[in-house]
Amino acid sequence: MSAYDSDDIPSNLSKNPHLNDIVDAVRSRRGFLKAGLAMGAVTFLGGSLAACGGGDGGHGGSGADSGDRAEPLMLGFTAVAASTGDAVVVPTGYRHAVFCRWGDPIFPSSPEWKADVTHSAAAQALQIGDNHDGMHFFPLTEGNSTEGLLVMNHEYLNDEYFYPADVTPGGSGWSLEQVRKGQYAHGVSVVHVKLQNGQWRVVLDSPYNRRIHATTPMQITGPVRGHALVQTSADPNGEIVLGTLNNCGNGYTLWGTYLTCEENFNGYFGNVAGVARNPNESRYGLPAGASNYRWEAFDARFDYSQERNEPNRFGWIVEIDPFDPTSLPKKRTALGRFKHENCAMTLSANNRVVVYMGDDQANDYVYKFVSAGTYSAGNDAANRNLLDSGTLYVARFGAGATSGDMMGTGEWVALALDTPKVGGGTLGDLFADMGELLVHTRLAADAVGATKMDRPEWVTVHPKTGEVYITMTNNSGRATADEANPRTNNVYGQILRWRETGGDAAATTFEWDLFVLAGNPTVSAHTGTLNAGSDNVNADNLFNSPDGLAFDAQGRLWIQTDGNFSNTGNFAGMGNNQMLVADPTTKEIRRFLVGPSGCEVTGITWTPDQKYMFVNIQHPGEYGNHPRKPSVDPKADPLAFCQWPDAGVRPRSATVVIWKEDGGVVGT
Repeated sequence: MSAYDSDDIPSNLSKNPHLNDIVDAVRSRRGFLKAGLAMGAVTFLGGSLAACGGGDGGHGGSGADSGDRAEPLMLGFTAVAASTGDAVVVPTGYRHAVFCRWGDPIFPSSPEWKADVTHSAAAQALQIGDNHDGMHFFPLTEGNSTEGLLVMNHEYLNDEYFYPADVTPGGSGWSLEQVRKGQYAHGVSVVHVKLQNGQWRVVLDSPYNRRIHATTPMQITGPVRGHALVQTSADPNGEIVLGTLNNCGNGYTLWGTYLTCEENFNGYFGNVAGVARNPNESRYGLPAGASNYRWEAFDARFDYSQERNEPNRFGWIVEIDPFDPTSLPKKRTALGRFKHENCAMTLSANNRVVVYMGDDQANDYVYKFVSAGTYSAGNDAANRNLLDSGTLYVARFGAGATSGDMMGTGEWVALALDTPKVGGGTLGDLFADMGELLVHTRLAADAVGATKMDRPEWVTVHPKTGEVYITMTNNSGRATADEANPRTNNVYGQILRWRETGGDAAATTFEWDLFVLAGNPTVSAHTGTLNAGSDNVNADNLFNSPDGLAFDAQGRLWIQTDGNFSNTGNFAGMGNNQMLVADPTTKEIRRFLVGPSGCEVTGITWTPDQKYMFVNIQHPGEYGNHPRKPSVDPKADPLAFCQWPDAGVRPRSATVVIWKEDGGVVGT
């Protein structure tokens, strides 16, 4: 994980209960045993799916390209072993190739990437960005699996590899040119890709190719548009903001647009004058002094002591039309402002759009948005502004009795001015209007008693049943235990899931349970304990810190990790970060891919026929506590630890495309 990732440090100082506090009550009703967890999980998924009403997958879900087809074998591949090597490993019978590397050309005029990274800011603006994350494949024509637009996020930078040895942010060689170069490597790339002679290639002369970065103009839409809290000296009307930052996970809409999620935006803002932080700035983690990126040294809008409202213009979900390169991206403020990991769209029983979201920080919350208007299939023009009006909810998990063998019930609390807050009164006592409430989404959720969670990350919706799954990456700072979070110092993480009442995504109540507790059963001190994980974790598939999460169209659950790869102590034998696949009905989990040294495996999408899968390898070479950690600083020798994907060259984030040698569906 990035040195700039503050997600493990809670900024939530409210007295709201954590999920572990809530489930204490469950223990009196249902004791926690590993066998009990496995039994409950099978009941939840296997015994009750038919009761949900099923569906044909037409609601889209998240990460699954829709379409009805014969159901192939769920897990038909031989699992790969854990690895600490500097390579991508896939199962026997599969092949993979690398393309869309950081710095690769995206236009005919794009200069070639320089191995010594002395290329200019202007060059970077014409090249693919760095640290690839969430992405989606949009077929160029309906059902086309050989040509489309691959849209991907670029989350942040690794300075040790991104800048030459004589450039240090805030130090030697630092200038506006270097600031711009970093800004241009962020954001989103829209890349026209085509399968030609068995290889996926970038179509350089395509009119669709586009770079969206930290200085790209975009609209503020929804309740916050024009609000005093987003007005700045450069934009006194509060309508146009420059750029999108820390683009982590993603989503996509039913009408063919891309949703990019702004996560750790706080790390880009400095406080040069040392002004006292207000509650909003503290709750969102704005630094008391200099930023990590030091952009404020040459770009005044990132000095929030000068531009107090500029940070309020980030932390949103941004909608991008990949098929219209002249369109302005839109920050959809009705979906709330927090550290968005990703988002997953589906439909309610009466065709309202529902978007699920997690706030990726220790002890923060799970949200969903329900549109006021209804979705009209085939009428994309009528759907374009559905994300601008509706109700934003935050989850409260409870320990109430359930209809089956599940752990508890929950409710969705509307973040509206007339919603009661803990201690009396309403949210209208704290916020003058919805614009102010949405800028302060975290404070509103605090006030209504939302449930603290263990870093809610990627969320995905089962394409057939509508059940929702979310990764809780870890919470190493937690000192108490319970059934849903049954381990103190939760270094492994878990996957939680829920079923909306009546199978309706717009319902205001739900039932919840656990799908898997990650863990390490091979560590002698953990054998027979909860740290070994749930029963579907064994010596052949052990993992920690589940992060990326997506269902494919047949309902396989793909799990990507961003965790500890030290291979010592609690993490012995776990290898590099990886991607696993789960069969939700049987709960079987198999390791499908292992990434190269120091990477995170993240972002996933498919061609419509599911014969090609695209996966991103982010920050290869981010050595942390890897067993082959180099003794020399990467600034002095950027090849000392990792040389993926090209031998003899410093590490570069890139996209990996994976396919079966027999031409079948990936995963079978």
